[in-house]
Amino acid sequence: MKFTMKQAREYAGLSQREAARQLDVALATYQGYEWGNVEMRIGLAKKFAKMVEIPLDQLIFYSKTS
Repeated sequence: MKFTMKQAREYAGLSQREAARQLDVALATYQGYEWGNVEMRIGLAKKFAKMVEIPLDQLIFYSKTS
């Protein structure tokens, strides 16, 4: 099963604010990642996967143009 960032975050029981804090990014930056306005770098994507306890290959990262 594949998860969007929002689904993964909610599955982990995290708010956007808490996810942003754990990733050490501003809330607006995190929202950009989740909404597909900003592309997340691979290192941060790996950290996100570990944070939500879902394998990286089961997460969907996309931009609005894809």
